[in-house]
Amino acid sequence: MTKTLDLDAIEALACDALRRAGATLAQAGPVARATRLAERDGIRSHGLMYVPVYAEHLRCGKVLGAAQPQVTQPRPSAVRVDAGLGFAHSAIDAGWPVLTAAARDQGLAAMAVHRSYNCGVLGHHAERLAEDGLVGLCFTNAPASIAPIGGHRPVIGTNPFALAVPDGAGGARLVIDQSASVIAKSEIALRARHGEKIALGWALDASGNPTEDAEAALAGSMCPAGGQKGFGAGLMVEIFAAALAGANLGLDASPFSGPKGGPPGTGQFFIAVDPGAFSGEAFDRAITRLASAISDQAGARLPGARRAANRARIEAEGVAVPQDLLDRIAAA
Repeated sequence: MTKTLDLDAIEALACDALRRAGATLAQAGPVARATRLAERDGIRSHGLMYVPVYAEHLRCGKVLGAAQPQVTQPRPSAVRVDAGLGFAHSAIDAGWPVLTAAARDQGLAAMAVHRSYNCGVLGHHAERLAEDGLVGLCFTNAPASIAPIGGHRPVIGTNPFALAVPDGAGGARLVIDQSASVIAKSEIALRARHGEKIALGWALDASGNPTEDAEAALAGSMCPAGGQKGFGAGLMVEIFAAALAGANLGLDASPFSGPKGGPPGTGQFFIAVDPGAFSGEAFDRAITRLASAISDQAGARLPGARRAANRARIEAEGVAVPQDLLDRIAAA
């Protein structure tokens, strides 16, 4: 049985659940907004499904519901945010105006967030930079879940990076959002919850053997996309989002699921570039030509186009939410 909710109701439901679990409005509000955006784009694994996990982590202290992010600017183009072991979203919001102002003033700026947590759909943060007229390149690390090629002990997390390019009209021309793993770990968790198999090639069990069992996969390691190339991409993200940000390595971060361990203390690193400081109109012409070369081909689509198509449909139709999920949120 399902219940159809509009996006306003999704956001309100998430915010209320997080407030009841102990988060201040300053902490809960940005996460609820991110939950709304995930459901709007059809990314169910990062939407309401995560709200009971967030609530559990508020209650057990893996996330501090009253955290107050601290923003500093050690250099004109460098922004640093201490999330205070609260949600990443409020920390990112706190540093955002400083980051974008610095990028416009200096041509390029970066923001490092440490003592943080899961930041939801990374592509939404990159897209937000594009909506501000900036090229956004974003990184976030996660608890170790990917073993190096030839090994079986996880060293890095699924570690996504995202790139978004402005369209000159207040939106994003394209959004690339991909993790170092073949599939997001939350997708495997979703299948484990429903007792469904996963595809071979998604993950290994604890002994390093390929598995279709979602539970065994969660106890093992994720497979990197593209083999050693995917592991290399994840290692790059680890260097930006953990080492440069001053956050915990994935090796030291507690899981984003379950109550075990203290706050994960992971990090994010955002680079914002003002195209006008470099190639200006030439940038716009190049991006237009590049995008057309992709979208003009029958059967091809720009990165992010599927999410954009989901938006129009879901904004009109609403979201069908399973009753058991609503029950888990109510219990949380």
